[in-house]
Amino acid sequence: MALPSEEFCPVSDKLLGRLYRSSPEGLAVLVRTVPPNTRAMLAYYCSRRAHLESLGFYIARTCSQEDLYDVAGRAGWDLFARAQAEAVKIAEPPKPKSRHGVTLATGPLWTIPGPEA
Repeated sequence: MALPSEEFCPVSDKLLGRLYRSSPEGLAVLVRTVPPNTRAMLAYYCSRRAHLESLGFYIARTCSQEDLYDVAGRAGWDLFARAQAEAVKIAEPPKPKSRHGVTLATGPLWTIPGPEA
């Protein structure tokens, strides 16, 4: 039985590490240094790994839908749509949480049982 071939990262481990550890501003600069086709491959590669998924979505937002399709077919279109949906979620202001008043106890919460008489 043949084992599935290991998928290789389309960029060097060093660059992937730098992307992973970058601040949002640094990430934007680094991503622009990657050619569009390689960027699409990297977005697809990262999106398929749980610990890199958000990085994959970020990179996918910098890709054209056509580049993602060329790299991953229908999965590339799905990635493009998911990345755009994530961008909308990030851009939405957080909804205020309903605040219920705090009720404080007015009597003892617990009494120490005394010896039985």
